[in-house]
Amino acid sequence: MSASPSEAAVRERVTEALRDRADDVADRWVQLQMDQAGIGTVLPEGELREEADALVAALLAGLETGAPVERVISSDRNLHQAVTELSLRRAMGGASPTDTSLAVLALKDALLETVRQSTQDAAELFAVALMVNRLLDAAGALSFAAYVEGREEIIQRQSRELLEQSTPVVQIWRHVLAVPLIGTLDTSRTQVVMENLLQSIKDNEAQVAIIDITGVAMVDTAVAQHLMQTVSAVRLMGADCIISGVRPSIAQTIAQLGIDLSTILTRATLADALAAAMQQTEHTVRASNTVAR
Repeated sequence: MSASPSEAAVRERVTEALRDRADDVADRWVQLQMDQAGIGTVLPEGELREEADALVAALLAGLETGAPVERVISSDRNLHQAVTELSLRRAMGGASPTDTSLAVLALKDALLETVRQSTQDAAELFAVALMVNRLLDAAGALSFAAYVEGREEIIQRQSRELLEQSTPVVQIWRHVLAVPLIGTLDTSRTQVVMENLLQSIKDNEAQVAIIDITGVAMVDTAVAQHLMQTVSAVRLMGADCIISGVRPSIAQTIAQLGIDLSTILTRATLADALAAAMQQTEHTVRASNTVAR
């Protein structure tokens, strides 16, 4: 029975396989991913090969730094970035986090198969397998964490885009904007409404902004506070604000809650609010023309 090789010798064997047979490792890794359902279907084969070449090269460079095997993935910036980018591409492509981790871990088999072609020593192969596991288990853990983080970012971005699409700012008259609200007005949505409305006021030189709450099912203290914050921001932009769609039930609820909206112009319907807005803008135009004369 042969003696167990030193860790330095095992590391050199793995490094040698990555250095001298990088193409073989990359080819085998791509093939393993293509053979496993769900793993190799996210990216075309050409992109998988480019990805494999980049990660194999980064893995070699990381091992050559001399850092402890368990810390190679986390300590080498290029290798860490290569694994992270792989995970983000999988997340954007719609792969599951499990498939993403399996794609990284498939590199184990590709690397071990390549090493096996250069030595038949059982003790050495066992030691290589242990080292490769320590090295790539860390890569698998990183890929899973990066996937979850990247997927969360994608979900947040998509949610924000949906919020923006569900709260459009519409120019319904010269210098008059309207925002029809439907559903629940929470903090996140209020922020989106406020940002879009203020930017539209600036872009369109609006003088009046109508916030229509006809489609808001319930107005409670929190919703009223969100509306008042938006109104205050609109006024800071130099525009007036009208809240339309105040139904009898909403008016009664606001009164019962003791919410003071007396400083805000309200109307029962969007048509009434538009008439009020047109009257305000006409007065503004006439006043401006009088001053100009």
